[in-house]
This record gives sequence, structure tokens and C-alpha cells, in this order.
Amino acid sequence: MLRVSRLTDYATVVMTCIAAHPADVLSTAQIADETHLELPTVSKLLKALSHAALVESFRGVNGGYRLARPASEISLAEIVEALEGPIGMTECSAGEGQCDRESQCGVRGSWQRINSVLDNALRAVSLAEMLRPLPPYTRKIAVTVKTGETITE
Repeated sequence: MLRVSRLTDYATVVMTCIAAHPADVLSTAQIADETHLELPTVSKLLKALSHAALVESFRGVNGGYRLARPASEISLAEIVEALEGPIGMTECSAGEGQCDRESQCGVRGSWQRINSVLDNALRAVSLAEMLRPLPPYTRKIAVTVKTGETITE
């Protein structure tokens, strides 16, 4: 199964929490309380997100965190990269020279193409869009006329 790590998932939750309060500086405790995540986990995530320049930190009594840029200018790919590193479905799709077998690999180009599609999809979704509720999911069902086979998307 292809999936992002639990910490990356939690990072999107933390970022959407902060994005929902664009004018405020939120404390780690406020973020933990609002997201229902453990305080040490939120602290760890905020450190990584700060290091990636996605959030700004402020010290002091009224300190906390806010987004470093508007939510519309932060892509989901940036959040994933802050926690996971470069987006790569396979070693060779993240960059040259990562795999001992890449010179004789017959599927490298296909994996790079798939990786590019995934990367573009993640870059196309902004943090601001993550805040908006999605319309109800509807399944598309088509029946082929010749065979009567049902295809569900």
C-alpha cells in the first residue's frame, strides 16, 4: 500500500489548524488541543515545519506559531517534503545515482513518469484548499455496451 507516514498526515492536520487562524499566533498547546494530538508530537512536527520554513515561531509569553506564507502559497507537496524528504515513489525517481541498478533498469522511466504525476498532483493542492470541505464523493459507474461489464471509478 502506498501511503504517507502518520507524522506526515499529522503535519497536514497541524498546518490546516494553523491556517484556519491566519491572524493568530497559536501556542503548541493550543494546536495540540484543537487537533487532538499529543503535545510532544505537535512539538516535533512544528520543529520540522519550522525548519522547512513553512511556519514561523515566536518566543515569549504570547509566543507560538503561524504560517510563514499565506495558506494559498503552501502546497501539500511542501508539507510532505518537510517530513519525508524529496517525493519519490522509488529510489531512482527521487534523483540520479540513488540505485545501483538504474543503468540496466527497464522500468525506471515509467516510475519517473508516475512519480512526476504524483509530485504534480501534490503541488497542485494548496493548504488553503485543504481547509475547504469537499463536495460529497460520487462514484462514476459505466457499463460497456458490448460486454455488459461494469466499470467503477
